[in-house]
Amino acid sequence: MAQNVNNIKDHVDLFHQPEYQELFENKKQFEGMPDAEKVKEVAEWTKTWEYREKNFAREALTINPAKACQPLGSLLAAVGFEGTLPFVHGSQGCVAYFRTHLTRHFKEPVSAVSSSMTENAAVFGGLRNMVDGLANAYALYKPKMIAICTTCMAEVIGDDLGAFVGNARQDGSIPDDFPVPFAHTPSFVGSHITGYDSMMKSILDTLTEGKKAETTNGKINFIPGFETYIGNLRELKKIISAFDLDATILGDHEMYLDSPNLGEFEMYQEGTSLEDAADCINAEATITLQTYTTPKTRKMIETQWKQKTLTYRPWGIKATDEFIMGLSELTGKPIPKEFELARGRAVDAMTDTQAWLHGKKAAVYGDPDLVMGLLQFMLEMGVEPVHVLVHNSTNAFEKEAKELLESSPFGQNATVWGGKDLWHMRSLLFTEPVDFIVGNSYAKYLERDTKTPLIRIGYPIFDRHHLHRYSTMGYEGAINLLNWIANGILESLDRKTDTPAVTDISFDLVR
Repeated sequence: MAQNVNNIKDHVDLFHQPEYQELFENKKQFEGMPDAEKVKEVAEWTKTWEYREKNFAREALTINPAKACQPLGSLLAAVGFEGTLPFVHGSQGCVAYFRTHLTRHFKEPVSAVSSSMTENAAVFGGLRNMVDGLANAYALYKPKMIAICTTCMAEVIGDDLGAFVGNARQDGSIPDDFPVPFAHTPSFVGSHITGYDSMMKSILDTLTEGKKAETTNGKINFIPGFETYIGNLRELKKIISAFDLDATILGDHEMYLDSPNLGEFEMYQEGTSLEDAADCINAEATITLQTYTTPKTRKMIETQWKQKTLTYRPWGIKATDEFIMGLSELTGKPIPKEFELARGRAVDAMTDTQAWLHGKKAAVYGDPDLVMGLLQFMLEMGVEPVHVLVHNSTNAFEKEAKELLESSPFGQNATVWGGKDLWHMRSLLFTEPVDFIVGNSYAKYLERDTKTPLIRIGYPIFDRHHLHRYSTMGYEGAINLLNWIANGILESLDRKTDTPAVTDISFDLVR
């Protein structure tokens, strides 16, 4: 009976079994845990303004950072190119974390290899690991390009990727003409968006070397940035197609991270062709759809390529209008009729729902560009942001965010918290409550603790499926944002009005 497969319990049920409950009680005794009354007393104190001041005074400790580390971003940049294998110079555990983090969000396998550094390599350097690893990766997985990034271990001991790749070529691990862009991506500084920028810059620099022509190819480059909504890549392609543009998307991971199940596994799923990427140096202009994920890449394009760059963040109506009109001005082509219709549908939906969002107070956190896009949309709907938290913030972001908030009557009571973490956000939600919070899956613990309804928008989203397949930008994206936020508010209202003849005294079915 004990071996019956039908008796296997889900982990949720498993840990409620008597033997585990007893284990948890023993653990409390072993750890010398205070009694329940003391725990409750301290927990209540952590909800006060007094604790908030102590919480915000800390300097040397981060609790639950609202960011990931650099190599994660470098992997996302790499898999957007044809036949590219990410290679992490560090331990196996690190690369397993990066792959798992991306896989859990996208529900797709993410291939990456490691130089498998251990204690020995940490003392004597990882050159041999790199040389052997590149040889094995090239022979086994037959990539068209290998993109190398580093972890903390390799950075602390000072491994020189440029020299290591040169040695690997001399040893015959990889051919002399095989592209191997590399980026130093230490996890103890920056964040995943820093890693994305460093890898994107290296890939473009490597592939375009010696490819500058005397005339342009007439194309427009688009860099999506650290884009975790596959629907945004599809929305971008719809816009490109509607304008009949000759364009190159630099880092197109749509198929890689949302591939159809056709019965056979393919390790490399489409992506930007290396030929197109090599020719992007000759484009008319490069448009980036995120500001803070591409600063080094944009600088290289402007200073080394002498190419015009433009940045748009088409979230909400006004910013999408600017993007569409900007493309029309850049290309000299009229705005397609379909965008007028899509805009009208979005405005109609926003008009239908504005009464439920107008005046609602919100907290929001995430990456700089994501937060800016959300602020643009929420202010258009009359939502009042109160707490705006960005862990991987910059002075430029904070200046832009404050200017946007000050420009709207609904942004006057907002505070931008740069460099703060989710334990700071907890104090904010207890001392200055809001109607809802917008953030990734990690905010579910804030929701449970502070009873603040959570709207899941951002990265990562682990505990809900398929949200990444939708768009957040463009007119269709505006409807999706409206849908998630408005229906999240209504679901929260339902939970508060579910007691017959006590709280359900409104007209629920006409909302």
